[in-house]
Amino acid sequence: MMNSRERLLTAIANEKPDHLPAQVHNWMQYYLDTYLGGCDAFAAYERFGLDFVLYVGPRQIYAEKDLANWRRDRRDLGTDADGNHLWAETITTPDGELHHAGAYNAFTPWETEFLIKSPRDFELFEKHAPMPVALDPAPVIAAQQRLGRGGIVRSHAHGFGQGSPWQDFCCLVDTQNAIFWGMDEPDSLRHALDVILQKRLRYVEMLEGIPIDLIEVGGGAGSNTVISPKFFREFCLPYDQTQNAALHAAGMKVVYHLCGGLMKMLELVVETGTDGLETMTPPDMGGDCDLAEAKRRVGDQIFFIGGLDQNACFENGTPAICREHVFRLHAASPNGGYICCPSDHFFFGDPANLQAFADAAKECLYN
Repeated sequence: MMNSRERLLTAIANEKPDHLPAQVHNWMQYYLDTYLGGCDAFAAYERFGLDFVLYVGPRQIYAEKDLANWRRDRRDLGTDADGNHLWAETITTPDGELHHAGAYNAFTPWETEFLIKSPRDFELFEKHAPMPVALDPAPVIAAQQRLGRGGIVRSHAHGFGQGSPWQDFCCLVDTQNAIFWGMDEPDSLRHALDVILQKRLRYVEMLEGIPIDLIEVGGGAGSNTVISPKFFREFCLPYDQTQNAALHAAGMKVVYHLCGGLMKMLELVVETGTDGLETMTPPDMGGDCDLAEAKRRVGDQIFFIGGLDQNACFENGTPAICREHVFRLHAASPNGGYICCPSDHFFFGDPANLQAFADAAKECLYN
């Protein structure tokens, strides 16, 4: 029988473990506090007997001069009628100011005013947005020591909102505006993506030697429920290929994140050079994933994570429904290379349903 680390690494290598690995797509603090007594992620995994996947990155170290050229002044604006906490921030650079604003509640934060509104704003970002000058691996090492053979550590390729240049740009300017740039000013968009990529590559170089088992790239803005395959090929693919090659050179395994439609992107994702793809979101969750079909088309080239409908299973389901979903996903991946996981974050759900999810995965053996 494999331990959890062996099981997860076998799946990430696109091979058959002893039984179906199962994790969650990170633990949301709201769920830990509301349903699990405020325990941490490690204790939550331990409680249910899932395979441990801790999301931990190195501590980022910045040069004082870079921070001085990017001075943040965030102001608390109180709460709105729905109880959302509001904020606004001014960033002062030697050449001008940038502004953005947002809100947050018990579940998640979001932007209400995006940072980049004009080419001039992007010039300030290009010149002054700081990137780390060094990385302290201590948090990752501590997580690995705590895990032992119990699981793996995941992290991300540091950027400006998500995991790759296109998705970062959408976080900086708003997804709709980013698409307009691609349609109306493609050369300007390519310049912006080049700038973001170069900043990211400086970070990737510093990852070498840090014991991270899996790096997340991509993001929902690359899904085919947001952009077309043609747009992906032009404005995602070349930048992802360069970044993924750099991550591999630094010794990292890579998983590409598309939380939405992905069936029209499968072969393009393989072209990025990634090792795996998530979140395999099913139609009832707003995606279009057919896991068996995805396995048939590209499963010999990349592994998969995700696919579980957490609304139908955890939030609105029963232990029996959870078990049925897990068995169906296992049947769709008979050759391994798959980690069963909710297709996104979740905030509600009877812990008994999570226990059924964990227990069912242990019953899904590979021949």
